[in-house]
Amino acid sequence: MSAYATLPDLILEPLVRNALMEDLGTYGDITTRTVIPADATYTAKLNAREDGIVSGLQIAAIAFRLVDPALTIRALKRDGDTIARGDTLMEIEGSAASILSGERVALNFAGRLTGIATLTHHFVRETHGTQARITCTRKTTPGLRIVEKQAVLHGGGFNHRFSLSDAILIKDNHIAAAGGVKAVLEATKAHASHMVRVEIEVDRLDQLEEVLSTGGADVVLLDNMDTHTLQQAVKLNGGRLVLEASGNMTLGRIAEVAATGVDYISSGALTHSAKTLDLGLDF
Repeated sequence: MSAYATLPDLILEPLVRNALMEDLGTYGDITTRTVIPADATYTAKLNAREDGIVSGLQIAAIAFRLVDPALTIRALKRDGDTIARGDTLMEIEGSAASILSGERVALNFAGRLTGIATLTHHFVRETHGTQARITCTRKTTPGLRIVEKQAVLHGGGFNHRFSLSDAILIKDNHIAAAGGVKAVLEATKAHASHMVRVEIEVDRLDQLEEVLSTGGADVVLLDNMDTHTLQQAVKLNGGRLVLEASGNMTLGRIAEVAATGVDYISSGALTHSAKTLDLGLDF
């Protein structure tokens, strides 16, 4: 059972409302309105057709409730739970027309987010026995970042920054434009709030040495380094700063990277390459 606290429905409702408006169009579900009697009622089941880690059930429930607040929804699983093919995750009872009108949006969210949570779980499993944590990136679907990052949490991962305003992350282009590692770190020390954490990206060990000697960073992002270089970076750092390995972090490579001693492994694949898990609504 997941211990992750849910977000207030109020935060998620605008995303779901926009998706429903997109799907219902200007005149609503004309198929359902044409062929389903207005007084027809039914109990539908949201079922898993594959094994995985579920996410998006809260959002699916919001979708049905926005279409028809009179629907009765019984959650049999919670976001973050392990699910198996054939499991019933949720039951929805009430107007058959309302259930049908909310079905696609509910399944789109739940299937997509369950896929992210499941892939994250596979990544996390590869770090067993190490201190490394799996974290996501900002490579998310535009407009859906909050729910995709929530799905990463459901899969056992951690969240990187949500937006450009959350933390200072100095990338290679910042370094090039500002005149070097020392220049950007000195500027950070001079102007950044004491409440803001600072991360800087390096792709060579001499850059890491410069970061350590200059000071001003809390986290170093080790970008596109091979495993041997990562091991050297960990040794050079000596536990002084938090180290994040990033770039080409495929599932098959996670175990060896985690074994180097880095603190975090970030992967955009968690959100941009996850396969939608097959969920179905059965009447």
